[in-house]
Amino acid sequence: MGPEQLQYKLDEVLAAGSLLIGRVTYESFAEAWPKRTGEFADKMNGMPKHVVSTKMRDAVWNNTTVIRGDVAAQVAKLRKQKGDPILVAGSRTLVHSLLKHRLVDELRLMIFPVILGSGRRLFPESPAKLPLKLIDQRAFGTGVVVHGYQPDGN
Repeated sequence: MGPEQLQYKLDEVLAAGSLLIGRVTYESFAEAWPKRTGEFADKMNGMPKHVVSTKMRDAVWNNTTVIRGDVAAQVAKLRKQKGDPILVAGSRTLVHSLLKHRLVDELRLMIFPVILGSGRRLFPESPAKLPLKLIDQRAFGTGVVVHGYQPDGN
């Protein structure tokens, strides 16, 4: 990752008021971030975190609340609270649910110039279309491109 990309991700995290993630992403982040230092790590470790899980009972990473039950209703409630944006990192299954319930204000897709040859679908199969409106695009010297989209009609 080049310096421009690192700055982009730092700015994104610094602008966020809280982090919303699924259990698998949480487990990865909770293992890695508390061991790190610096501005990015300080923000990740200090910000309020909400982890969606039916299996997890207690969170070990500081400032973390576990969300279970009616996730859509609880996330809708979080969105109504005043504060800076809620950042969702990774958490493909959670994002699928948020899209289904129209709880996404903006999608930021960071596209890396590599073909892996396998993997999971980014978006779930659905009989309904979700039109997206391009609101931002950035290209980095590494060839990585970020596209920002808003769900049309949201």
